[in-house]
Amino acid sequence: MLVIEKLTKAYGSSRALDDVSLSIVPGQFVGVIGRSGAGKSTLLRALNRLGEPTAGRIRWNDLDVTSLSGRHLRDWRRRCAMIFQQFNLVGRLDVLDNVLMGRLGHTASWRAVTRMWSREDRMLGMAALEQMGIANLAAQRADNLSGGQQQRVAICRALLQEPDIILADEPVASLDPRSSRIVMDALQRINRHYGMTVLCNLHSLDLARSYCDRLVGVAAGKLVFDGAPAALTDAVARELYGMEAADVIDTAPADAPAPEAAAALA
Repeated sequence: MLVIEKLTKAYGSSRALDDVSLSIVPGQFVGVIGRSGAGKSTLLRALNRLGEPTAGRIRWNDLDVTSLSGRHLRDWRRRCAMIFQQFNLVGRLDVLDNVLMGRLGHTASWRAVTRMWSREDRMLGMAALEQMGIANLAAQRADNLSGGQQQRVAICRALLQEPDIILADEPVASLDPRSSRIVMDALQRINRHYGMTVLCNLHSLDLARSYCDRLVGVAAGKLVFDGAPAALTDAVARELYGMEAADVIDTAPADAPAPEAAAALA
């Protein structure tokens, strides 16, 4: 179980996270929602230790994540894979090499420098690309792909880390509605097929309600909602988002494909 205890992140007198406590059981698909600047990205970066909390504690089962350093911290980041809004791929490398970067926690670093990956690692990479429906793109440069394709490559890279948790920080924010559905379908398949815990920052309430088992609402760094998607009424959403509520409630276009249809298009 992932346990967050009184987590705080301060920048001077301002608090990006303010005494946040939360427990997440393995296998949940949790959507972290809230307006821009609410503290969603700060929360995910703290869990991965890309951003150091000012106070509080993070535990994964018996492991005190907030006390880790050196090799143990690198191992945690392997087990807690991060997917970013801007993909963070190496554009000049081909798709397969980008995916295989996820093996760095399992193999010698010289393999990444020389790109002399083992046969087993290459097979794992191709299997992940096949699962995402983009194995035909393995030899293409990453910067020649569409945004939706690049995000699926980033998901494959995360899978090759063999993580316990996937943290997705606004993974569809820069994508069109069709690509957004395809990427969310991919994360949902991973969650259901592997039983992998997924925490996903989302701005769209339509996507959050469609894909997540549980929603966690953050406003001004504080936890203000925690419950099932059905419990998030429009009234609660307006309280959570304030003036932005009209932009995130029922924002999906009428012709946006359903999750099942988007999967077929992948």
